[in-house]
Amino acid sequence: MNLQDKIEYSIALLRKCEQMALDMDPENGFRLAFSGGKDSQALYHIAKMAGVKFKAHMNLTSVDPPEVIRFVKRNYPDVELIKPKMSIYDMAKKKHVLPTKRIRWCCAEYKESSGAGKVILIGIRKQESIKRSKRNEFETGRKGKATFSGTFDQWSEHTETMVACVGGKDQILISPIINWTEREVWEFLNGKDISHCKLYDEGYNRIGCILCPMASFRTKVRDIQRFPYVKRKWIKVIQWLIDHGYAPEKITESGAEFGFNWWLSGKGFDQYYADEVLQQKIEFNV
Repeated sequence: MNLQDKIEYSIALLRKCEQMALDMDPENGFRLAFSGGKDSQALYHIAKMAGVKFKAHMNLTSVDPPEVIRFVKRNYPDVELIKPKMSIYDMAKKKHVLPTKRIRWCCAEYKESSGAGKVILIGIRKQESIKRSKRNEFETGRKGKATFSGTFDQWSEHTETMVACVGGKDQILISPIINWTEREVWEFLNGKDISHCKLYDEGYNRIGCILCPMASFRTKVRDIQRFPYVKRKWIKVIQWLIDHGYAPEKITESGAEFGFNWWLSGKGFDQYYADEVLQQKIEFNV
């Protein structure tokens, strides 16, 4: 399937699902999850081409690159920017743990918690990771835990009343560009002369949260150089954890600067807290 075929398929999928979105939210239709990155841009413009009704939202985390926020405000003024009720730094204090690859409470708190009872459009792609390669274009569930995963047609065939089966806290996730490649995303955007965030031109392959636990070590180092204030704030959080008795003994003995570097590398830190969560049976919504 070439890019044009994929574009047509994505548009057809959106049009087939639109009535369900309107039934669940007559005023806004689809809820489009926007991040300012290339994939969410492709999703946004495909929805425009499909002519479906949608409202785009961008959930801020307090560690968003300022360049991304400025880009969105300038190029997508219709996107609603949703500020967090609590900064990620204060949330780490509340949970007594920093976000890690295995304990990704940050995504649960800031990205996956909104949109209950709505049909949400997301810009994930199978090519991005092994985990996402197992995702499908149509999923239902709660807080990211799918109860159905497949195509829209498969779901509608065995569901008599499509909307009635979704509870008030459930979500329907639709991924129109899930089978697109990165090359095709860029081909689509460049072919339509759609500008992108300048961070892509400065060496960034992804433009998510600053010091995201899922980012490569190289990207984290670049983040520290570009956004040193974020490092300072995380070190203050680690010092708070030390002062209040929530930090691992290794960090308490070595100090907040060491703790930050240990967290940055992911080595040991992630496993330690994963073991702590299991031992103490702490619920981090992940």
